[in-house]
Amino acid sequence: MSFSLPDLPYAHDALAPYMSKETLEYHHDKHHLAYVNNGNNLLKGSGLEGKSLEEIVKGSFGKNAGLFNNAGQHYNHLHFWKWMKPNGGGKIPGELEKQIAADLGSIDKMKEEFIQAGVTQFGSGWCWLAVKDGKIIVSKTPNGESPLVHGATPILGCDVWEHSYYIDYRNRRPDYLKAFVENLVNWDYVAELYAKAK
Repeated sequence: MSFSLPDLPYAHDALAPYMSKETLEYHHDKHHLAYVNNGNNLLKGSGLEGKSLEEIVKGSFGKNAGLFNNAGQHYNHLHFWKWMKPNGGGKIPGELEKQIAADLGSIDKMKEEFIQAGVTQFGSGWCWLAVKDGKIIVSKTPNGESPLVHGATPILGCDVWEHSYYIDYRNRRPDYLKAFVENLVNWDYVAELYAKAK
């Protein structure tokens, strides 16, 4: 398979004021496109041609850094655009809400831990909700890594690379993460991924 850049599931200005049109033009149209193009070039001759994206990510981890970085970021971003929606945040679907409360204490505690994971990820990376051994966990990873390469299935991730927030928030990463959790998350998509992962 070769990688291709998906269209955004909404207009470039649809997430404003929490994520601006300018951020999405740079982040989706330039950064994500670069991962796609670099990934396609590095896939050639890697021995992983014809595999699914998940298999390429897992197969290149720790073995082919260039391919892994680009394939990993492509995988993360394919979901990232769907993890957000205009007028996001709000109510979490029932079964997912119950499981979060059971595994992480409460919805508020989950949000607090998720934001804290993003704030404390040094340098570039991601913070996550993932399913591991049947339980929902909060984690963080550097660069283009995801829970996928650590034996877990990601169900929500937030990009804390500076290109994801610097235009809108400058150095205020905590404000960006809070805006993401409260106003952008597409909990229906998270619930859909959770249903497949459990």
